[in-house]
Amino acid sequence: MRYLFIIQGEGRGHLTQALSLAGMLRRHGHEVVGALVGKSPHRKLPGFFLDKIGAPVELFDSPQFAFDRHNRGISMFRTLLTNASPSRLAAYERSMQLVRHRIESLQPDAIINFYELLASLAMRRFRIRVPMYGIGHQFLLGHRDYVFSRQTGFHGWLLRLHARMTACGCNELLGLSFRPMEDDPKQHVHVVPPLLRPEALEGEASAGDFILGYMVNNGFADEVRRWCADHPACRVHLFWDQADAPAEWQAEKGLTFHRLDDRLFLEYMRNCRGYITTAGFESVCEAMYHGKPMMLIPAHIEQRINAADAAATGAGIISDTFDLERFASYLKNRGTASSDDFRRWVASAEEHFVALLTKPHTNHGV
Repeated sequence: MRYLFIIQGEGRGHLTQALSLAGMLRRHGHEVVGALVGKSPHRKLPGFFLDKIGAPVELFDSPQFAFDRHNRGISMFRTLLTNASPSRLAAYERSMQLVRHRIESLQPDAIINFYELLASLAMRRFRIRVPMYGIGHQFLLGHRDYVFSRQTGFHGWLLRLHARMTACGCNELLGLSFRPMEDDPKQHVHVVPPLLRPEALEGEASAGDFILGYMVNNGFADEVRRWCADHPACRVHLFWDQADAPAEWQAEKGLTFHRLDDRLFLEYMRNCRGYITTAGFESVCEAMYHGKPMMLIPAHIEQRINAADAAATGAGIISDTFDLERFASYLKNRGTASSDDFRRWVASAEEHFVALLTKPHTNHGV
């Protein structure tokens, strides 16, 4: 079969999912004919994706989150204001037309939508009849047994609305999950394992003497520097999304900042003592795979739900700040936890995805 990928390009999670799935489909004789990636004007597509996807890539403008003035969390007001401007709305119109024309020219047998809203809106608006599958952890929000999105107030309601809108036009929804659950046929939700990149599954983990962190929101940098200056004996390696920073910068005696580097990050992940993260789905899964305890510091409602879900598995603790003293205490007192069940769940991904994406379609869209 011929598949077209349409990918929400904010962050790295959906991009790594696409790389993993492309490899699975090709191993079973299928073809990825193209990748359309929605992104904001301020973000650059990572080189690792362009190098590894193995298909023509085209970018288009897509709605994105806007951070607060401290660059620590999502601002709903700024997000709505930015995305509703006349220039952005005109850009989104062009994006939907691009999606339509590429589907017509590439003639795929099926479309894989990695949680890109404009792809779903274009499918509905132009009444495109090509089967489409939606893939994302967010689709669990509509599952009858998924409890972590309940009691989340107005922001939770907005997130669920966004997930329902992104589901529009999809024949089936594949909800990536930390654990096996029963499917929800009424909502067309199939519960599937995480799609982790092969590089993340390589190598043996060891318990090093340093803490690893990944910081998308650079507003936390000063906070971490102050703590490390007061605790020079604690070694911290922090990866951050700072394009103009040096590849490596020793900011304090025990603190080293690293510009994002996929292979180096995975090496540090395998060998760290514990991991600090804003609770992006893929990053949490990689830490769980290698049995690394976490401190989860969510920046917005979706990450708060991820953090609650991961913490319920015993994977780590939740915090509002980079409280390294609390995390160091947690690491000292935490017992050893096995990652065997999670590894088996991840290992079953190819079987699940190939079966679901190649079967005959039984409905006409969510």
